[in-house]
Amino acid sequence: MKTIKRYLRLYRILISQFFKVILQSKVDFFMGLLGFFLTQIFGIVFLFLVFQQIPSLNGWTLNQLIFIYGFAQIPRGIDHLFTDNIWMVAWHTVVNGEFDRYMLRPMNVFFQVISEKLQPDAVGELLVGSILVVYSISKGVVAVDGFHVLMFVVSILAGAVIYTSIKLFFASIAFWVKISGPFLQAAYEMADFAKYPTEIYAKGIRFVITWVIPFAFVAYLPAKYFLISGSTAAVIGIECGIAAVFWVIAYALFQKGLSVYESAGN
Repeated sequence: MKTIKRYLRLYRILISQFFKVILQSKVDFFMGLLGFFLTQIFGIVFLFLVFQQIPSLNGWTLNQLIFIYGFAQIPRGIDHLFTDNIWMVAWHTVVNGEFDRYMLRPMNVFFQVISEKLQPDAVGELLVGSILVVYSISKGVVAVDGFHVLMFVVSILAGAVIYTSIKLFFASIAFWVKISGPFLQAAYEMADFAKYPTEIYAKGIRFVITWVIPFAFVAYLPAKYFLISGSTAAVIGIECGIAAVFWVIAYALFQKGLSVYESAGN
């Protein structure tokens, strides 16, 4: 308990320092927020344009797809907000030797990486995702009761852990190859496939996003459970299991990477 309190206090101090920095460039902050917000809006406009031409997509209605799209934004936004600095491990800090500072402090290294910054742009994803979920509820396509609300919270948190685990896994490869950003970028962009029903993809893509890089379990598959006449609650249990397994694998690889890290020197 004493250790947890210490880390919570350190997190508050480090994040407060980060906010002091971004408040010195308010224009950059608001432009970033607006950019992410508009990106999400364009995604919704794309859905509306598609449904102007077809009545349904493989049996899915526009309101159902809006819920799946909005649901997908929330765990992604949480991961984006709190752990975005992992991208820097993949692209810069290892190859430039900047990772040294994490190795010298008497604190958990992963904690230091994620507490160095928040990503305020993620507020755009969280805002759009929340608006779309509320809109879908108003249209009566989502089951709303105490159990489903509880499962919704559990699923969102498990989905965020899956996002972070996949990001940490590919970023950790940088300890061996120095720059793993291209691997991480390629893997992370597959998350966009999970914003839509996986049945519309070829079997190969469906298998990869379900069982290899399981983004389907952070968006479409759990979202399907919350739709009226959706799947069973077992999918949320499977999602939690996948989150736990992927976190253990990713964190173990990160720890192994720390043991082989070589500073760039002078």
